[in-house]
Amino acid sequence: MDLDAVRTFLAVVDTGRFREAAAELAITQQAVSKRVAALEKELGVRLLTRTARGAEVTLDGQAFLPHARALLHAEARAMASVRPERRALRVDVIGRRAAPGGLLRGFHRAYPEIDLDVVTLFDVDTAVAALAAGTIDASFRAVTMPGSRLPEGIEALPVLDEPLQLLTGPGHALAGARSVPLARLAGHRIWIPGIVGGTEWAAYYADLAARFGLTIEVTGPDFGPEALFDTIADSPELATFVGAGTRIVWPQGHDLRRVAVHGPTPVYPHSLLWAVNNPHPSLVTLRDHLAASPEAPGSPAAAVRDADIWTPAWARPRDHGRAP
Repeated sequence: MDLDAVRTFLAVVDTGRFREAAAELAITQQAVSKRVAALEKELGVRLLTRTARGAEVTLDGQAFLPHARALLHAEARAMASVRPERRALRVDVIGRRAAPGGLLRGFHRAYPEIDLDVVTLFDVDTAVAALAAGTIDASFRAVTMPGSRLPEGIEALPVLDEPLQLLTGPGHALAGARSVPLARLAGHRIWIPGIVGGTEWAAYYADLAARFGLTIEVTGPDFGPEALFDTIADSPELATFVGAGTRIVWPQGHDLRRVAVHGPTPVYPHSLLWAVNNPHPSLVTLRDHLAASPEAPGSPAAAVRDADIWTPAWARPRDHGRAP
């Protein structure tokens, strides 16, 4: 159905005359008559009759009238849903319980008037493709993996270097320590099931293991964090890594221990990614909010700890374009 014809019909109804409807729509009176006639032909009924007093709505026109208004309201809602200034800001986080989810919750507390649509995509390649396609507005990721660079048109801002902690059960040899040197973890079994090759987190842990001689086991299916914590809680040998900003709830009987790691502290580098041609006005607000955070890399607070952290050399958004 031609919505311009529906809009013209409503203009005639609301103004009462074809001439006034033409002036309101900035078209000729002849065009108004043609649009109404085409709509009547499509519907197979007479909607309006001309009288000396102007245009009058027929019984069929009265029956169609509320549906005509509903059609234009639906059109307005559909257009608003994709207008950057009206729709929610769509942001991808690697996990809702992970540190980026906490950053986004902090943003929401600071700007509750900004609608958010939070999604979780699988890996950085999927996220970058979604940014380029415009299906999301921003993504929290570690960038970039060895051998690749961000494509043209995608920008990144480092927003958080998240320290990793060792998570153990109460029977583990390191359970009683408040902190441990990273080198002391060599020889201990660190279990991170479900790591998928080709992802940014797989590249991160591979570099971490190679650099410090760690044994990171990836065997077994990934049944989720609850199953992982169940196993860690009962094992005197297995431990795992968890981000310091990751929110975890486990049964009290597990008595799991978070142990800080230092000398250096391994940190997972979270950056915010976005497409430079994205017009969503709230995207600028999100970037400015994250850049002003005391946790942001380069801030005075971050500078104090930067001398004692480790992250892969590739995990910074320095360059653009594909790697040769």
